[in-house]
Amino acid sequence: MELSLTQVLVFLGLSAAIALATWWFCRDQIGRGTGESAESDYFLAGGGLKWYFVAGSITLTNLSTDQLVGMNGAQMALLAWWELAAVVGLMMLAFVFIPVYYKYNCTTTTELLERRYNNKHIRALISILFLLGNIFIFLPAILYGGSLFMINLFDLDINLYIIAALFAIVGSAYAIFGGLRAVAVSDTFSGVLLLGLAILVTVIALNAIGWDLSGIPRERLTLIGGPDSDIPFTTLFTGMLFIQMFYWSTNQTITQRAMASPSVGEAQKGILAAAAIRLLIIPPIIVLPGIVAFKLYGDIGDATYGRLVGDVLPAFLSGAFAAAIAAAVLTTFNSILNASAALWVMDIHETYINKRPNVRRLSLWVSVVMVLLGFALIPIFNNPENSIIDLVQRLYGLLSMPILSAFIVGLLFRNVNAYAMIVAVLYGVLAYGWATNPFGEPNIGLHYIHIMAITLFSGVALALLLSLLFGSRPVWDAHNVFSRSSEAMTPIDG
Repeated sequence: MELSLTQVLVFLGLSAAIALATWWFCRDQIGRGTGESAESDYFLAGGGLKWYFVAGSITLTNLSTDQLVGMNGAQMALLAWWELAAVVGLMMLAFVFIPVYYKYNCTTTTELLERRYNNKHIRALISILFLLGNIFIFLPAILYGGSLFMINLFDLDINLYIIAALFAIVGSAYAIFGGLRAVAVSDTFSGVLLLGLAILVTVIALNAIGWDLSGIPRERLTLIGGPDSDIPFTTLFTGMLFIQMFYWSTNQTITQRAMASPSVGEAQKGILAAAAIRLLIIPPIIVLPGIVAFKLYGDIGDATYGRLVGDVLPAFLSGAFAAAIAAAVLTTFNSILNASAALWVMDIHETYINKRPNVRRLSLWVSVVMVLLGFALIPIFNNPENSIIDLVQRLYGLLSMPILSAFIVGLLFRNVNAYAMIVAVLYGVLAYGWATNPFGEPNIGLHYIHIMAITLFSGVALALLLSLLFGSRPVWDAHNVFSRSSEAMTPIDG
């Protein structure tokens, strides 16, 4: 499909409408972030996010080009398990983790670790791991996937890095100047547009093949993965559940939205709405178009979604879909930047450099540095041997299970030596990296999701054992952490 003036005008018009609507809802917040309430205003929207903005922001923060482009690029139904299992992760966030974050009055998820271990260094280490994941994995993957989609949709003869640079500039503007409120509001408006058009693409694509999936290999339609598949069925009962627990319940980029509501109940309503969307809408739109494309074009990898959308959508709608995809890229991008700024400002800068910084100015510089680094790392994902989504999941295993081990130990036990936990976290990073070797042949003949579970359990065990060796005796404390009283508001000695 060649780019036309109509498509350009529709694209620009919808993008401007989303920006204008976001400004209108956030106009009273512009310029805030320099006083006593700076952190709450900038990183938690002043604690005033309604449930529908929580649901919209959680949905769009996760749903970006690494899902739409990457999962459809795999061209198989198996990848729907990532989204179906995510419902479990959201339930854990709603009923297990969110009440605890509110109980401890946390602004960042890592703040909970400092309170439980009574140690600032464990909080800083986990924040650094989150920041490294955002810089080296998520930001470049999002820029690459969104730029690739635009090129394939309109058959553009343009350097991918030019489009990526535009995404980076616009996305960072939302995060820098509007804070979390602007991010969440733009997420919600963009989400309505994207989900509606993604459903339309799925229906039109199925109609293009007469709703007839015959001729497609069985292994591309099954939900029961074999031992050598992308998601072996057995992994659903090992690492998959813990991946979802980590991503939805401890990841600052996601949980920050729910932590910005005025109450636990309001946050839970938003999370449950996001879970319903995740269960009913997301799985079809991230696998069915790819399967249809396999029947139409064969195995064409990450170019699948852009080409299919360009072919099946009427010309007047392709500009609207480009705006929706651009919105998905921007919302995920700016969400990661805002969460990363919160981690750096509160967990690193205020702890080790300056206790009372200008939050907005410091966040600006943090965002600029992250954008430049993320942009420079796009080549990691440009023409990868694996699909975008597969590479993202493999790489993030370096951080996810070690981080989750710190949360599990901290929530279930007290009197755990913080330095024992730090050693266990570093062990987890090195052990997973050696076992899976994400950029080469693995050193252990197990699926990387199984290795994630092994990394998690061994990390928890190592932390408890080392704590005993360091002279601390871990004590089971889950009944206090998850109680409704406010007794746990004080730090636990460790």
